[in-house]
Amino acid sequence: MTAPERTKAARLRRNGLIGAAIAAICCFTPFLVIVTAGVGLSALVGGLDYVLFPLLFSSLGIVAYALWIEHGRAGPSPRVVIAAAVIVATVALYWLEFRYALRLSVAAAVAVVAYWVWLRRSAVRTSTEI
Repeated sequence: MTAPERTKAARLRRNGLIGAAIAAICCFTPFLVIVTAGVGLSALVGGLDYVLFPLLFSSLGIVAYALWIEHGRAGPSPRVVIAAAVIVATVALYWLEFRYALRLSVAAAVAVVAYWVWLRRSAVRTSTEI
């Protein structure tokens, strides 16, 4: 992998992790509710989840794509699969009316970690086979 690709992957991974962390903090803690109430925008609190959860899932998708780039682009591009997973997770969350929001968010994070482990193992297998 060339230096610009490595830099792009590192930047994507960092930005994805920052976005996921911010979305998780705003979704699962009263931080954003307190901030919006403090500046007089508490009327927006009711609709925040409709924006924050897709942001969380999209940020995790960006992390997964960055991991794919970092591991030498093994196999076909996962863009379509990642986009479909983000859409399915968001629609499932809306359909379930946010009842399983924490479980679905944890499952999305675990899926990204499992993808990272799979990429590492496939890279190790590929390097030992050569």
